[in-house]
Formats: sequence, C-alpha cells, structure tokens
Amino acid sequence: MSFIDSRTVFLLTGLMGGLMALILLSIKRNYPPSIRGLGEWGHAMVLMFVAGTISAVRVGFPDAMVIGLLNLLIWSGTYLSYVGSQRFFGVRIQVAPWLGIILVSWLISLYFTVIEPDYGMRLRLSNLVMTLLFAVHARLLYRQGLNSFAKVLAFSVVVTIASIQIMRFVTTFTQTAPFNNLDTSLAHSVFVLTFAFALLLFSISTVLMATDKLRAELELLATRDSLTNALTRRSMNDSIEQELQRCKRSQRSMALLLMDLDHFKAINDSHGHQVGDQVLTRFVGNVNKLLRQVDQLGRFGGEEFVALLPETSLQDAQLVAERIRAVAGAQVGDSAPACTVSIGISTNSLPTDTVDTLLARADAAMYRAKANGRNRVEAG
Repeated sequence: MSFIDSRTVFLLTGLMGGLMALILLSIKRNYPPSIRGLGEWGHAMVLMFVAGTISAVRVGFPDAMVIGLLNLLIWSGTYLSYVGSQRFFGVRIQVAPWLGIILVSWLISLYFTVIEPDYGMRLRLSNLVMTLLFAVHARLLYRQGLNSFAKVLAFSVVVTIASIQIMRFVTTFTQTAPFNNLDTSLAHSVFVLTFAFALLLFSISTVLMATDKLRAELELLATRDSLTNALTRRSMNDSIEQELQRCKRSQRSMALLLMDLDHFKAINDSHGHQVGDQVLTRFVGNVNKLLRQVDQLGRFGGEEFVALLPETSLQDAQLVAERIRAVAGAQVGDSAPACTVSIGISTNSLPTDTVDTLLARADAAMYRAKANGRNRVEAG
C-alpha cells in the first residue's frame, strides 16, 4: 500500500539539507574562528542536499552510477557531520581509518550493484555503516556531557537515527515482498521520513550548540580582561558588592588588596608595550598561584589590580600581600624585567562600608605605600 511517494521524501530531505547548509555556512562566516566545526556541519548538509536531489530526479542514469554516488555522498556527509562535532569539541580527528571503512563499504556496495545486483544486501550494508557512524557520534556527544538542551537534542537525534538504521536492518530480513529504495510501503516511507526530519533536528541542534558557545565566549569577554584573564572592573565591583552584603548578613570579614606596579610606565617606554604586556600577564599568573580558589583577582585598568579575599582578617591579608610583593619583585628567567608592586589593604571594619569606601581606603593606603618608597604594603 502506498503511503507517501519516496521521491517526494528524498526531495524534501535534500531541500532541508540545503537550507540548513546555507544557515550553518552563513553562521560560520559571522561567528568567531574559535567556534569550529560549523564548516564541516555545513558541508555535510551540502552533501545531503545533493544526495536528496539526485534520489528524487534520478531518471535516465544507470543504477550503478547513481547508487554508488548516493552511498558515497550519504556516508561522506554522515562522517563529515561527525568530524564537525569533533572539531567543535576540540577532539583529535583520525581521518584515515574512516576513509578506509567508507571506501571498502563503497566497493562492496558497487559489487552488489553491478556484479550481483541485490538491493537487500546494499541496504543492510548501508544500515551497518550508518549505524557505526552515528554510534561513535553519539558516544562523542555523551562524553562531552549532556549539560545543555542543545547537546541533549543532538545526542537524542543521533541515537534516534542509529536506532532507525538498526530497525531498518532487521526489517530487511523479515520483508518478503520485493523492495527497493523507491519502495512505497508504509515501513519504508516511515523510515525515510523519520530520517529526513531527524537530519533537520540535528542541524538545528548544531546551530544551538554554536549559539551556546558564542554566548559563553561573549560572557567571558564581558567579565574577563582580554590580556590577563583577570576579572574586569565591572565584574570585580559586582563580586565585591556581593561579598560585602554576605559579610554584613553573617558578621564576617573580608579584605581588598589594591595593587599598582611600580614604575610600569618606564618599562613600557624602555622595553616596549609587548614587554609591558608580558610583565602584566606574568604578575597576574603569579598572584593567582598565591590566591585561594574563593579569592578573586580583577584588573582595574593599566597596571592596577584588585584582589578580593573573602573570610580574611587584616592580619591574614597583610601576609598574603607580603607574599605577593615578594614574588612580584623577584628576578625571573624570562626576558621581561622584574617589577615591584605597592599594595594597599582595606577591610570591612565599619558597618556603613560600601564598595566605594572600601576601595577608597585601599587606594589611600596604596598611595601611602607609593609615597613611602614603593614596593611596600600599607593598610587603610
């Protein structure tokens, strides 16, 4: 009994693949290069578009040529989508083994097309190859953690397609009537139609994953200094405000260290801004090694930095500041010169303290350290 014209489904699959290819490749042009895999996903959909179109209008071409080309396109497109996910997640890609599997499978498919024509054997072979590709794809997605809707959707779709391939493989042994790829039976139509929509859903999931990653990168850029990876001034102010409110509720102490590198302008003038950047990044790296996981470090601009130390008394903050001062002034092995630091400390000693008053006291203490000879720690 005819359920739906297979050519229509093939054409629908091709058109959806072409549409998603345009979307993915357009996104690739506008997204930052750090979001990888979009090109492979897009070109995978291009191959599916070509395969769907050929399947729908295959009139007048020899079966050997059409079938061989279709298998090569579909398998290559499926593998390319897997490569796209590998690149997206930064996983090492091993091309040679998979190219070997696809080539050997393609040659076997040609044998059952030209030498001993057998659609059932070709379909079983195709189901096995597709199941293998989608299974390793599902494993990759699972290992990356299903911690977002986009990843869950991609994983669910890939597992669904793999299950469809297994079910189709089983039905080839139970179907007694003659069948081919233009079979109009209910079972065949459902399998083909489900694959078409699953392909569309997978493409949507890749767009969502790329969008999630872009949002995460934008959030990082908004909260982190691009040179040193320290928190930005705005983000640091928010953190200080949150910690100050927590301290007021629980009657606990916190400390701020306001740090300014001594004679930094002279380093830029004498050695150049690239060396100056090395001094800044080295300083942040050294300070982070001395801070606890709960502590936070922010860049307030230029060579000025602030460290937030929760659950810290003035005495403990002075010990931390002295360690930072000692490390900053030590001679190091790289080409950038050593640079001392002047540090001002403030704590939430008054019930009326605000972020501004804490920073103002730390700033005044830091300027006293500068006035008293630099490379010093002063408390405010």
